Amino acid sequence: MLFEEAVVRYAELVFVGGPVFTSDEVRSRTDAVAVADGRIVAVGNQAVTALIGPDTEVVDLAGRLLVPGFQDAHIHPVGGGMELLRCNLANVSSPSEYEAVIAAYAAANPDEQWIVGGGWAMSAFPGGTPSAAVLDRLVPDRPVFLPNRDHHSAWVNSMALRLAGIDKDTPDPADGRIERDADGVPSGVLHEGAMYLVEGLIPEPTIDEIVEGLLAGQAYLHSLGITGWQDAIIGKYSGIPDAGEAYLAAANAGLLTARVVGALWWDRTVGAEQIPGLVARRERLRAGRFSATSVKIMQDGVPENFTASMLFPYEDGCGHATDRSGISFVPAEVLNEIVPQLDALGFQVHFHGIGDRAVRECLDAVEHAIARNGRNDHRHHIAHLQVVHPDDVPRFAQLGVAANLQPLWATHDEQMDELNLPFLGQPRGSWQYPFGDLLRSGAVLAGGSDWPVTTPDPFDAMHTAVTRLSAPGYSDTIAEPFLPEQKIDLATVLVAYTAGSAWVNHLEADTGTIEVGKYADLALLDSDPFATGDIAGTRVVATFVEGKRVFTAG
Repeated sequence: MLFEEAVVRYAELVFVGGPVFTSDEVRSRTDAVAVADGRIVAVGNQAVTALIGPDTEVVDLAGRLLVPGFQDAHIHPVGGGMELLRCNLANVSSPSEYEAVIAAYAAANPDEQWIVGGGWAMSAFPGGTPSAAVLDRLVPDRPVFLPNRDHHSAWVNSMALRLAGIDKDTPDPADGRIERDADGVPSGVLHEGAMYLVEGLIPEPTIDEIVEGLLAGQAYLHSLGITGWQDAIIGKYSGIPDAGEAYLAAANAGLLTARVVGALWWDRTVGAEQIPGLVARRERLRAGRFSATSVKIMQDGVPENFTASMLFPYEDGCGHATDRSGISFVPAEVLNEIVPQLDALGFQVHFHGIGDRAVRECLDAVEHAIARNGRNDHRHHIAHLQVVHPDDVPRFAQLGVAANLQPLWATHDEQMDELNLPFLGQPRGSWQYPFGDLLRSGAVLAGGSDWPVTTPDPFDAMHTAVTRLSAPGYSDTIAEPFLPEQKIDLATVLVAYTAGSAWVNHLEADTGTIEVGKYADLALLDSDPFATGDIAGTRVVATFVEGKRVFTAG
């Protein structure tokens, strides 16, 4: 964006009385901001004061911090919004609470053909796997499909299993696993590709229902100061509908107030023949503040169900190697062919990489793209980065691959201590979420949440990035920082959630920092966490997009 300064007699909106965190390269502060015609026209008290006219709205910061609007680099807002409107288990945490919510929802919605929703935590159940028998008791008359918080597993009842023809003799799909009891009978949880066996039977939501979910998600995210994001799946996956047309409808109706980059879903059951269709979708899915210019490749699963792709086998909890090392959903040799093709066509590739083998395979594929096409500015990025081999940390900066972090997970919660560390073993357990090492190596950091997997609240995630402890309200099994050498400071993680994510989304010319000429996409906080030291307790008072309020705290 080339901003040509226009003559502005008076500003429409000004913030005075500091403090303002600009998120610029030197992380500077100022004490006033003026807005006109949707853009920032002045910063600093002297310049801003001269633009205050009789009709200017003046906001006294009074010690409250003004920051650029947050941008979430990896999120599923349509799925999250629809879960808010469906059988939402994300706000409770125990099996008895889950049962109460499911029973109440089924009773309140007797005409729904399927009970869908989700948000349960694996750590709430022994071995991470609830039982179909519980759902059979709660909902005996309809099929149930409830993905867990990370959407890598789904809890189903016996009717859903019967409708899908899943029984003792059904083999596991190549990219998934059917949880079974001691006799081999499916017990009620489907992992990864096995979810598709049931998911394909669920009636498709209407476009109006998907738009309703999008708008519910957008309103919630605005309340957290989030003004933009990268939707990590534009396609159908694990109960999340394909939202491409919903984004178009919302944008064309003037209802999309956030800036959104969509990541088109790579169907791992199909090869390079899907690329022309992705090119066509990219051209079609472009309106207003929405464009689908990225491609999402999910390279592996998650360690909790042993589908995260590892360089060495998982352990059995007693230090002995097993015969399981996870699943690379796209074979490495295929990945090394399709990523250069996508790169040559101008796509950004948004990888899901959890295990160390998956992360290495993603980096290798980008290296192949550079060797074939030369370097460019597509800004490929890898999300999650739970286990990264130390040899691969410096490759992010060397290859220009951004590290897309979900900081909330880097802590000693029940899931980490019960379902991860015993099976990862050492030294692999100490390679998790290496934010500090990535920063020191020169990698670009972007911040994301993966909502509805976990909360999209940036302050909870930033608290964990800075302390390596869970935010208040989350449970720590031990009150010690998780790999404290990987802490990053508040200014760094705040930049990741603003300028870093804007850079990944190719929006840094107009957003991500508070500078003259950029859009007035802003978040006003209720305090200054740099001064109070209370990151997780910080709340958003108001959110602005192009100087217009899209959220005001009640």
